[in-house]
Amino acid sequence: MRSELGVSLAYGLLASLGQSIVRGEFETTGFPTEAELCVRYGASRTVMREAVKMLSAKGLLSSRQRQGTRVEPIENWNLLDPDVLRWLMERPFSNKIFLEFTQMRLAIEPTAAALAAEVQDKVAIAAIREGLEAMIATAGDQDAALQADIDFHVSILKASGNPFFMRLKPLINNALRLSIQLTNKISGHTASIAAHEAILVAIENGDAAEAEKASEAILHESLKLIEAAEAATAAA
Repeated sequence: MRSELGVSLAYGLLASLGQSIVRGEFETTGFPTEAELCVRYGASRTVMREAVKMLSAKGLLSSRQRQGTRVEPIENWNLLDPDVLRWLMERPFSNKIFLEFTQMRLAIEPTAAALAAEVQDKVAIAAIREGLEAMIATAGDQDAALQADIDFHVSILKASGNPFFMRLKPLINNALRLSIQLTNKISGHTASIAAHEAILVAIENGDAAEAEKASEAILHESLKLIEAAEAATAAA
């Protein structure tokens, strides 16, 4: 049975190595050997192997006999893994990944809102309203308002009644935290209460088409903000 300390150290190494891989630190040098990593991070071979094993499970690394461990190309990474997505979004000049993530949200969230309007799960819809009310109540507290915004969107996934959408909760929760922070920073203000309320009212009224349209409106606005930031970065 592994000790809690060993697991904690392995997860610390997982984050450090994962961030380094995603930032491209090993693109020219190749991935270090196990011995080099142990010296670099002051870790035991057991802990290092556990961290490398977890990174391999996320698709970032692969090991071959006589070839050692290498970094896999990004197309092999598990981009739906919450850690991998967070590392991608945390790296410098990451507007492109925010853009791609918002495009994915556009393919999912409006459909979830429409389904929520059709399913009419009163308890789940009440949770969406709680999220909106929390957004209003915490408007002056940036961190609390951000969490309320995340809760609002995650509650819509649950209200859809689709269990596959709810499986996306860890991914959506982590990525929303970063993407909403970005769009709020670009726009200079927190999320529009009126725009979010439009989604909720449509869901409560059972108007699937309007719920889908209102959800799309928020995401299209986010896309415009991110595209503008991407253009500004490219110009600079």
